Formats: sequence, structure tokens, C-alpha cells
Amino acid sequence: MSIETKVHTVGIIMNGVTGRMGTNQHLLRSIAAIMKQGGVKVSPTEFIMPDPILVGRNPVKLQKLAEVSGVSKWTTDLESVMKDPAYPVYFDAQGTLLRADAVRKAVSYGKHVYCEKPTAVDTETAYDLYKTCQEAGVKNGVVQDKLWLPGLVKLKRLIENDFFGKIFAVTGEFGYWVFEGHTVPAQRPSWNYRKEDGGGMIIDMLCHWRYVLDNLFGDVKAVSCLGATHIDERIDENGKPYKCTADDAAYATFELAGGVIAHFNCSWATRVRRDDLLTLHVDGTKGSAVAGLRKCWFQHYGNTPKPVWNPDIDQPINFYSNWAEVPDQEVYDNAFKVQWEMFLKHIVLDEPFPWTLLEGAKGVQLAEKGLESWSRKAWVQIPELKA
Repeated sequence: MSIETKVHTVGIIMNGVTGRMGTNQHLLRSIAAIMKQGGVKVSPTEFIMPDPILVGRNPVKLQKLAEVSGVSKWTTDLESVMKDPAYPVYFDAQGTLLRADAVRKAVSYGKHVYCEKPTAVDTETAYDLYKTCQEAGVKNGVVQDKLWLPGLVKLKRLIENDFFGKIFAVTGEFGYWVFEGHTVPAQRPSWNYRKEDGGGMIIDMLCHWRYVLDNLFGDVKAVSCLGATHIDERIDENGKPYKCTADDAAYATFELAGGVIAHFNCSWATRVRRDDLLTLHVDGTKGSAVAGLRKCWFQHYGNTPKPVWNPDIDQPINFYSNWAEVPDQEVYDNAFKVQWEMFLKHIVLDEPFPWTLLEGAKGVQLAEKGLESWSRKAWVQIPELKA
């Protein structure tokens, strides 16, 4: 007797996936990986299978990407696939300044929307995208990938088990040296450093810190932020020098609900001497922890050493020795892929998906308020955005 298998096929318009993030995280490590594993498993006999079509402006890049990924369908004609009912989901990983118009067009054709962040460069536009989706009755979501990084999942487990007691401080260190391109080629695209193209550390990373802080430690209530452009000139993809008009570093303090204070240093002009490219140091009354992208270390009150200030001798305490590493207690898949699978279940099965474009608008709002704080040299309150 044969067992009947039910497959839900979901057509996805993937726009802008020829870029670094779109190619690596969303196409190769998420959608293509889901297809190779046989779809998203709903039950032993039921699966959700993505059916993507790649969209972009460069046919050469699209054809090459199709060959690499194993996704056979691609086009430069966005309008035609927007009209095609075989593709009910629109995904956008374009440059930020192109996103709003494309999302609005997708909604006008009744597409469900999933997109990268920031969803816009100003709160009004980002919030309007959310309201547009809600009024049209289409499902919508924004990428919040860092919530499923193994290091942050381990940190969340510590919080859930009341390891910290009362959490009162969070310190984030993010960044690395992005080469200017004069001698060593740059490892990030040039538009990141041009304000007129939607670039900048504040608009890029404060969107991330909003959802990390809101989901793990408490809603962000106020921000004090200072930005900087430490590197004035870089070399673009064509070997031409250009003036950097966007901030490449941000130093921000956040006031959270419940009295938690968070501070993040973010820089593309720093040389790393820490455990990872991103670390979160969390302090509580019962213990502390440091989470990186994949690992997490913790120190309980009972393991805390008692240093005495004496600069006249070498430090006798090895401050790393009293920390223990959180072991791998579950399977950690690619963070982008995890959220893609959840969004596909939301589309097909109507499972809850709280990371809507409202959450995207909150991220843009924090970035915008960070820029306002920098301009005014003042603390700025964060008003509530209504659902």
C-alpha cells in the first residue's frame, strides 16, 4: 500500500538576490537548501515546497546564479511575474531605496510580502508599508535573522531559566575592519558608505538592535546616539575613489522597559580583539553571560572572582577562567532559513508570525531617532507605533 504525500507548492518572486546577502543567505542557504531537503516538513506526509523565480536587472548575473543555485527560473521582467498568480509571495532584497515602491506594487497585485531590513530609510514610509499590507489583507514579514543565531538562542535559554535574576545592563560590541580598497579590496559594497544611496551604520544596524533588544531584554523607550565617518575615502567596485558620505560607526545607548540600560558600539573601522564579530555582554544580579554569533559563555554569582585594584603588579586573575560555555543542546540551523520556514508555514498553514512589517517599521524608527539624537546631541524618546 502506497502512502500519499501532500505537497503545498509556494511560488516566490525573489527580487534582488544577486547581491551578497540575497545570494548567500536567502537563496543558497535558505530557499535552495529547503528545496534540497525536500521542503518544509509539516508532518511525515505533508510538506511545503518553495517554487522560486529569480528577478533582477542583470541577465548575466541571474543566469549564473540560477546555475549555481539549481533554481531554473529567472527573469528581468518584474511586471510579468507580479501579474502571475503562480507566485503569491514577493520577497525583496534590493537596495533599501528601491524597496518601498516594489513592495507597494506587489501588494497591489495581492502578493504576500517578505523583505529584508531596513524596510525604508524613514519611519513614515516603513509604517505606511505595514498599513498598506494590513489594509490589503496580505500577509507580511520582515527578516529578523539574529534572533535565531545559535549564540543568541543559547542566551535566550538562560533568560528563560532565570539564570540572570534581574537583568540591568547589556553591552553590545559589533564590527570589524572593512578595507578601504586602496591596497586590499573592500569586503562590503560601496553603497554602504554613501548616504545618498541609503548607506550608513545607523540605518543599517540600529534596525537589528531594535528587534534584538525588544525580543530579549525589553522594549526600547529612548536612545542617545553619536555617529561618525571615520574613513573619508574608499574605492568602489570599479576601482574609482569616492567620498564617504554616510556614517561608518555608531555609539548608542538605549533605555529599555524595566530599567535595563543597553549600550552598543558599532564600527566598520575597528580591529577585532574579542570573541566574535558581534558580542552581547549581559549583566544581572545572579550572573552574567557573553554571547557571540554561535557560542555563549556564562558566569554565575558563585563563580565570580573578587579582584582588587592594584596597577603596580600584573593582574593575578585570569578573568576568562571562571566562565563556562553553554553546550549545544539543540540543532541550530541557518538563522535566515529558520525564519523562512516559519514564514512559509505562516503562508500555507496560517501559523503565527509576529515579525510583520510593523516590526520592520520599529527598526527604522529607532534608526531615525538615532540620527535625530546625533543631530540634536540629545536623548530622544521612542513613541509607540500602533498595530
